[in-house]
Amino acid sequence: MTEFAHLPVMAKEAVHYLGLRSGGVYVDATVGGGGHTIEILKATGGKITLIGMDRDADALKAAAKVVETQGWKESVTLVKGNFRDIKKKLEELGIKEVDGILLDIGVSSFQFDSAQRGFSFRFDSRLDMRMDQSEGQSAYELVNGLDRRELARIFKVYGEEKFAEKIAGAIVKAREARPVETTGELAEIAFQAVPKRFHEKGQHPATRIFQALRIAVNDELEGLKQGLSSGYDLLKSNGRFVVISFHSLEDRIVKESFKYLALDCECPPRFPVCVCGKRAGARILTPRPVTASDDEIRANPRARSAKLRAMEKL
Repeated sequence: MTEFAHLPVMAKEAVHYLGLRSGGVYVDATVGGGGHTIEILKATGGKITLIGMDRDADALKAAAKVVETQGWKESVTLVKGNFRDIKKKLEELGIKEVDGILLDIGVSSFQFDSAQRGFSFRFDSRLDMRMDQSEGQSAYELVNGLDRRELARIFKVYGEEKFAEKIAGAIVKAREARPVETTGELAEIAFQAVPKRFHEKGQHPATRIFQALRIAVNDELEGLKQGLSSGYDLLKSNGRFVVISFHSLEDRIVKESFKYLALDCECPPRFPVCVCGKRAGARILTPRPVTASDDEIRANPRARSAKLRAMEKL
C-alpha cells in the first residue's frame, strides 16, 4: 500500500483567503492526507475548531495520523463523508454554522499512485476509480454496462474528448469478446482507436477518457454543485468559502456559483425596475482565479492546473 501523502496546493493562498480567526469553526471538506489542515492549524496555533471531511477511508486514516503526530489532535474532528453532504454531516455534530470552508477538488496523488484503486493506466489493475470504495458503481461496471451512446456522452462532456464516439465504439466492440477488466486494457483500446496522427506529444490518448470516467464514477460535478450550495448555507455572515479546482469544468461551476451568489438582481436589463427581489448574498474575493507561483509549480507540477476562487458571505 502506498503511503497516503499529500502536498497541499496553494496552501498559503488558501490560508490567506480563509481569513482565519481565533476561536472560529472551519471545515477542510476534502481533507486528503491533511496537508491543508496542518497549514490552517499552524496559522491559528490550533485555537480553532477544525472539521476534516473526506469520502476516502484511507485519507482519513492518514489525516488522523498526521494530526496526532504533529500534536493537533484536540483541535480536529475527522468525519467520513462526501462534501456534497457537508450540511448534514455538520448538523450531526451539532454544528449549524461555520466561519470558513475549504474545498480542494480532485484526485490525490495517493489515489493515482495506488495500483489497486484503478485510477491510472500507469498500473495494469482492475478498473475501479471510486473515491469511496464502499459505495457506488466502479469504472469497470460503467465501461462494461453502458451503451455506446452513453459512454460517448461521458467521454465528450466530462473529458472533452473529440474522438469520444470512436473510442466508445471500440470499447463496445472489444467487450463483445470479453469484459474490459483492467486499466491497461482500456488504455490500449483508446490508444488504438485514436488515429496515430492525432496522438498528442506528452499525453496518452486515454488520458481524457480516464478523467471522464473518474468524474462519472464519483458524480463529481453534481456533487460539487450540491456542496457549494450546502456550504454557503452553513457559512456565518462574513464567513469565507475557498475552492481549489484542477479542471475547467469544475472551475466553471465554482465561478458561476459564486457569481450568482454575488449578483444583486437578476432581472433582464430591459426591465426599468427590479421585480425579482434578489439581493447579493456574497462578495467575490478573487475577481480572477488565483494560480500557483512558478516556484510552487517547479516543486509540485500538479499545481500547474490549479485555480483558487474565494468568496465571503454577506
